[in-house]
Amino acid sequence: MPVGISRWICVDRRDCRQAVALIAGNFVISVRNSLLAWIVSSPLFVLCLFPSGSFAGPPFLTDDPVPVDRGHWEVNNYVAGSMAKAASVGVAPGVDANYGAATDLQLHLLVPAAVAQINGMSAQWGLGDIESGAKYRFLPAEERDWWPQVAFYPFLDFPTGNANRGLGTGAAHAFFPIWLQKDFGNWSTYGGGGYWLNPGEGNKNFWYAGGVVQYQLTKALSLGGEVFHQTSSSIAVPGIVTLGSKDTTGLNFGGVYDINDTCHFLFSIGRALENVPASSLFSFYAAIRFTF
Repeated sequence: MPVGISRWICVDRRDCRQAVALIAGNFVISVRNSLLAWIVSSPLFVLCLFPSGSFAGPPFLTDDPVPVDRGHWEVNNYVAGSMAKAASVGVAPGVDANYGAATDLQLHLLVPAAVAQINGMSAQWGLGDIESGAKYRFLPAEERDWWPQVAFYPFLDFPTGNANRGLGTGAAHAFFPIWLQKDFGNWSTYGGGGYWLNPGEGNKNFWYAGGVVQYQLTKALSLGGEVFHQTSSSIAVPGIVTLGSKDTTGLNFGGVYDINDTCHFLFSIGRALENVPASSLFSFYAAIRFTF
């Protein structure tokens, strides 16, 4: 399965820079109910009952340069999905954990349970490609400064998902992006991009770039929009839908609602605007985030 349909889908992320797949009927209902039970039974769920900001990156594909504070955690328990012509892929569920290992340094681990239904095959579910990385903010900035914050955030995805079942790419792949951010009162803008090394049968290396504008509407709610572009990540196969086989440009809209200082709800929806059948008719992301 090609990388980069979403940061959080099948290969992840990242790409989603990457959990229901909205596949169909009873399968969707089953995944939804299982996910709800998983979230409520998670030990982290109790953190919603106690106090401990809102961070960028998820729920969008485009990331930001702001690392988690030293000694603190940010854990996203999420679901994500994307539907294209004759294909649906997603994560149901996934865990995206980030730790502030030092000032300006964040360590990252993402473990997805991938879902895929492609070209008439039966729905598949299982471990996806595990991702690890490190975000280093080498240029901090305050709001009063004229320059933006800048960070380098490379990560590596390991081929832990079964490629024959459409749950992974079958090879290790890596992303090397630069992210920037500038804040203006209640407004935040961030974006950047980088290059994916995407080996494996039917895959090819590709570029990703995106930008987000986000507004703090109330103390608890921020809303934003994203525009992104990705070059093709796979080689088209005649006669079947090959996800990621064409360049794509897309839009996402979403936000973050702070339930309290420790528990946050993240959401986004969107679609591709270019080469839609091989990209995305509809995509979504939803997560419960814990910060402590």
